[in-house]
Amino acid sequence: MTMPKRLDLPPVIGHRGAAAVAPENTLASLRKAHELGARWVEFDVKLTRDGHPILAHDDRLERTTDGRGRFAEATLAEIERLDAGSWFAPAFAGERVPTFEAALALCAELGLGVNVEIKPCRGREVETARVAVETLLAHWSAALPLPLISSFAPICLAVAREVAPELPRGYLAGRLPPRWQAQLAAYGCCTLNLDQRRLGARRRAAVVAAGVPLLLYTVNDPRAAREQLSHGVRAVFTDRVREVLLALAAGSAISSGASGQPGGPAP
Repeated sequence: MTMPKRLDLPPVIGHRGAAAVAPENTLASLRKAHELGARWVEFDVKLTRDGHPILAHDDRLERTTDGRGRFAEATLAEIERLDAGSWFAPAFAGERVPTFEAALALCAELGLGVNVEIKPCRGREVETARVAVETLLAHWSAALPLPLISSFAPICLAVAREVAPELPRGYLAGRLPPRWQAQLAAYGCCTLNLDQRRLGARRRAAVVAAGVPLLLYTVNDPRAAREQLSHGVRAVFTDRVREVLLALAAGSAISSGASGQPGGPAP
């Protein structure tokens, strides 16, 4: 299985922006990921009560904002009044929960590719997927690589395929499904996005040998990221963008060898 030609995935993708150094799923986090060298970012999209797509991971407001209750029970106007930065650090006080449109506009401005994870609240899978994909179609810059759409909810992938069959999809799961190749085929997915903690070397090798681009989350240990990529993993999602990129650069310098010949032996 091969990726679409314009799905230009880098080896390192910023998880929820750059979640180790800025409040996740905010414009500040996307800017920080770009500043640290990320070419792509991943973020979560769900709907407000009145049907607007926003960036948020949890069902509830408490962990990442100063609000209380559920995202699905708050209107966009109510959510936009919340502070989504102070919980992380005082320097981010006043940071807001961004709309999906605002995030896409910023990514276009910065030249960032995106993996959009559709993160529906229970019972709103079809609605969330349809709104998210239609918004992506309306606001994505043609100058950028094709975005990747993923979701833990297979129905969201089915809706994405119906609404925008031309956009690449990634099958997102906690562990490798027993019939994973059939699952990818069923939803027309071109990547397999898995939890690195639940994927052993044997199963990783089987996916890589099958020619399926394998993306692993959330790899925050720079040495582990370098090892995974050395075994054929296509990309890792990480909160620690700078550290992982530096580890990869150091590994490349080592592998080039003292003689300057690519892949030459170290002294």
